[in-house]
Amino acid sequence: MMVSTSNILSVTEANKNFSKVTKKAHEHGDTIIFKRNKPAYIVIDIEKMGAKFLAEYEVIKLKLLADALLVEYKDAYDELAKW
Repeated sequence: MMVSTSNILSVTEANKNFSKVTKKAHEHGDTIIFKRNKPAYIVIDIEKMGAKFLAEYEVIKLKLLADALLVEYKDAYDELAKW
């Protein structure tokens, strides 16, 4: 999924002006909402994104899970790397 800075908002801004979130999602197909400087939420325009988004979303979830596992089990991976 290509992410453009034009469709990123902070959670604070999204809370203050949700219509801005939906307008950006309508224009770009999706809007990424950051919380504590990390992507936290995605708002999508279902008519624009449809099945393509859902497939990309599954890939993103897998990447996030892989990253989380690498962080959680870093010591074990480091030990295995010595072999």
